[in-house]
Amino acid sequence: MAYKYVFGPVMSGRLGRSLGLDLLGDRICSMDCVYCEVGATRDRTCERRVYVPAADILKELTLWKEEGLEPPDMITLGGLGEPCLNLDMETIILGSRRLFPDTPVAVLTNASLMTDPQVRRELCAADVVLPSLDSLVDDEFAAVNRPDRTVTPQAVAEGLLEFKKEFKGQIFLEILLAEGINDSDENLGLLQDFCKRLAPDRVDVVTLTRPGTVKGVRPVDGAVLSRWRLALGGGETRNRERSGTGGKEMSLERMTAAVTASLNRRPQTAEQLAQALGADPERVRQAVEALEKMGDVTRRDDRGQTFYHGTGHVIED
Repeated sequence: MAYKYVFGPVMSGRLGRSLGLDLLGDRICSMDCVYCEVGATRDRTCERRVYVPAADILKELTLWKEEGLEPPDMITLGGLGEPCLNLDMETIILGSRRLFPDTPVAVLTNASLMTDPQVRRELCAADVVLPSLDSLVDDEFAAVNRPDRTVTPQAVAEGLLEFKKEFKGQIFLEILLAEGINDSDENLGLLQDFCKRLAPDRVDVVTLTRPGTVKGVRPVDGAVLSRWRLALGGGETRNRERSGTGGKEMSLERMTAAVTASLNRRPQTAEQLAQALGADPERVRQAVEALEKMGDVTRRDDRGQTFYHGTGHVIED
């Protein structure tokens, strides 16, 4: 079947082979980050409601399990928008754990709703939470994250500190740097102090590796990245190597559906798709090229690599 809310698996340097759950079903988010891999936000909001019912997501996850494919390393709530906006988030976390009792559940979040005690309580049901905080300088935060007008970096930081007191799992903080936007010495100093207070399990300082939302936004160079990683204690993330699929081989129809769902949420090369899906690279390449001919997938060359993305991925000039 073609999945609407379950996508991947996708290879993640932090989470391994991660099976994604999309809790929004559209590009609905509290921010419109210039580097976002899924494209420009359609609806920027901090309103919590049931955007996608837990029953719909868990039904798809049950069907995915029944296919008998290799279990993922992680089930990750993320997708096209900010998962904490969905009021059914906790039900989805607990339902995922019931279906895959041996698989940890992670949540990717921009941390904008950490100011809400109810959101923090719901997130405590997860095993791993991966919040982002790209700048504590007001104008930099506004430029790189383009948040809802109610969101401030200071409130996000305080919400994360409160969450750390309540959460028993692991916190992986991510800081993404864009050249000339949030790579200032002022931001580095503020984030150094914050990381000492938060004491997350790991800090990942990264830069753009895939096409983002706004053309012209560039990654920082290696020297800047190394200096920040050294200052904040962040190490270089690498994908885990895997051999074999450990499950039954996907049919071409199933693989084509999986490729489409994955590329609608994250631009990837054909090689990255093959690794994540545990599939033969040549068959994946054939599926991508067929989807491109049908107009369901487009390509974009970026820094010497060819990335494919779903036709719903909007890039601003």
